[in-house]
Amino acid sequence: MMYDQRAKQGGLPVTVHYEDGETSESLLVLDPAQLVLYADQVGHLRELSDASRKGKL
Repeated sequence: MMYDQRAKQGGLPVTVHYEDGETSESLLVLDPAQLVLYADQVGHLRELSDASRKGKL
């Protein structure tokens, strides 16, 4: 992960998986508002994952 202060954007390397089984490497570029949104969403996914492992779903 990286954050470019001048551009005010973060970058996250990702692997794109295609339906035919192929993959390619790419970079997900996010502005500050998107960074906050995705951080919140990933946090929620982690909570769901923890609850699932504990049998609470």
